[in-house]
Amino acid sequence: MSHNPTEGPAPAAPREPQPTSKFSSSTRSTLLGAMFLMATSAIGPGFITQTTAFTVQLGVAFAFAIAVSIVVDIALQLNVWRVIGVSGRRAQELGNLVAPGLGWAMAALLLIGGLVFNIGNVSGAGLGTDAMMGLDPRIGGAISAAIAIGIFISKRAGVAIDRIVVVLGVVMILLTTYIAVSSGPPVGEALKNVVLPEDISFLAITTLIGGTIGGYIVYAGAHRLLDSGVSGPDRVRDITRGSVTGILITGVMRIILFLAILGVVAGGAELDPTNQAASAFNQAAGELGLRVFGIVLWAAAITSVIGASYTTVSFVTTQKGTSERTRTALVCAFIVFTTFVFVVVGAAPTTLLIFAGAFNGLLLPFGIGVLLWVATRRTDLLRGYAYPRWLLVVGWVAWLLTVYLAVNSIRPVIDLFS
Repeated sequence: MSHNPTEGPAPAAPREPQPTSKFSSSTRSTLLGAMFLMATSAIGPGFITQTTAFTVQLGVAFAFAIAVSIVVDIALQLNVWRVIGVSGRRAQELGNLVAPGLGWAMAALLLIGGLVFNIGNVSGAGLGTDAMMGLDPRIGGAISAAIAIGIFISKRAGVAIDRIVVVLGVVMILLTTYIAVSSGPPVGEALKNVVLPEDISFLAITTLIGGTIGGYIVYAGAHRLLDSGVSGPDRVRDITRGSVTGILITGVMRIILFLAILGVVAGGAELDPTNQAASAFNQAAGELGLRVFGIVLWAAAITSVIGASYTTVSFVTTQKGTSERTRTALVCAFIVFTTFVFVVVGAAPTTLLIFAGAFNGLLLPFGIGVLLWVATRRTDLLRGYAYPRWLLVVGWVAWLLTVYLAVNSIRPVIDLFS
């Protein structure tokens, strides 16, 4: 067995590699699934709309905003995943240990934002089926929600989630790459703007950061690793690899989508203002492009439904105190409720989405601040792990940007009701 300490120096040498080899072979799919769960949670309908809008507005200069946002996202995600992974506790559990009730306040904010944004995710799935096959968005949204529920109630739900988010994530990247090649973007000019931007939009940078790791997204992969039993100081290398790769996958999709839209815009095409992304795909590859857009949007939406539902419920339950049956029932109820609202209303209400954006903006510095505090002042929760000073400095600097993002997320709500 692995616990064989009395054999003397001869067997001591092979004992170190054995757990590592066993771990990498048994949890490789889980680690990959956690990376893609985080990435595909970020790549939702809003991600596509947001990237398209900024590409149309900034052109090649948007490359700089993407590059900066990826660097900041990595700095924040490295800290969040490491604190959660090393401690072996979910974000809200750590919050409650820092101050009684603090974690439940984090959970309440995330639940409100998650509920409303999932209405948008179901709506996006419906719009995707419409673009794919001309199906009524409400019917398509309901069918997509039923598929998500089927995944969660399957006998091997964890394995199903890991595999499906990976497959759909790869499908999105490959299909969008096809559109990018078809549109013929000015790649050289985009690369030049990464270091010498023609225009710098701080609003674009902060919006991308919020869209990539805001609300529940930053916790999705880390909580998935915990539920799969991957945690502790001896798993730091794998936790780090997962956190960085998750952001890079999101960044790759953002870059490819940017290039796909840029090629169309740079060619002088006028996009339909009611659906710029669909219009760009259509102009890049005709009718096939529109169908490809439908597949990409549907894949982005249903994986976001899975990510939002899984992570939101993980915030209102506990690892040891909640049974798997109860957790699954709550996830299904979450999906059913948000789908019912979409079917009744017919779209994600704009006012509610603004509210959700405000709550997500609040949660970002709030939740990340709590975890950075744990790494700085509550090292007793990290199982004896010596937290790197450089990582803390990078994390706190990046955290300051999230405070600015929070202010910007509250302002639209004030303007709306003033």
